[in-house]
Amino acid sequence: MTEPRRAAEGKAAEGSGANAAGRAGNPVPEANVTSMFDSIAPVYDRMNTVMTAGMDGRWRRAAVKATRLTRGGAALDIACGTGKLTAALAGIAGPQGRVVGVDLSPAMIDEARRIFGDLPGVEFRVGNALALPVDDHSFDAATIAFGLRNLSSYEAGFREMARAVRSGGQVVCLELSVPRPRFMGRFYQLLFRVTAPVMGALFRRRAAYSYLPHSLEGFPPAEEIAATMRRAGLQDVSFKRLALGAVALHVGVVA
Repeated sequence: MTEPRRAAEGKAAEGSGANAAGRAGNPVPEANVTSMFDSIAPVYDRMNTVMTAGMDGRWRRAAVKATRLTRGGAALDIACGTGKLTAALAGIAGPQGRVVGVDLSPAMIDEARRIFGDLPGVEFRVGNALALPVDDHSFDAATIAFGLRNLSSYEAGFREMARAVRSGGQVVCLELSVPRPRFMGRFYQLLFRVTAPVMGALFRRRAAYSYLPHSLEGFPPAEEIAATMRRAGLQDVSFKRLALGAVALHVGVVA
């Protein structure tokens, strides 16, 4: 195990106790998170498909629909990973549109460029979600899918998304959540804690995938994420639960 990944696991474990409930951001240092995602970039898409039983595509389609993006529109995909959601947005915006994917991991951006770099109107940039390399009010919508948990400040992340989107545009967050009632949530977390490292071991990434269940422990429930979006200045915030509550799709409108 590399030092960055060992440190990430240790920090995540520190933040996984009862005192971490409703935390405002990820306690793991950005450098460690970046190193971990760099290490899993080559297997990221295959792992997602396996771990979600192929449902990740359905969730991305729901996120794209929530943006209300139209032909020729502009969208920003934050924590874009290998670019699957970015490409799906580009499919709606079309050749005359503009879609920018941003991720802190250079290896993820390299994968995204390799797979989707030839799509018209699509651009991938290495960048920090808390200091996006884009102009104010330059997009019709912004998305973040399964990346919010990795930000050191959830509210700051939503503020940056709102800054980048024009008035009336949509900010969409697709993220893991914990099912209700409480006993189901506890069972889900236990199952995730066991299966994620095992799945990771199949792809020789056990240490890195041990981080993922820790990142969910202490993560705010869907109601608190909605409140965070409102504090960030977003309006008409709503959410719906997917996959029996294991995933939540949040939408807010820029004032």
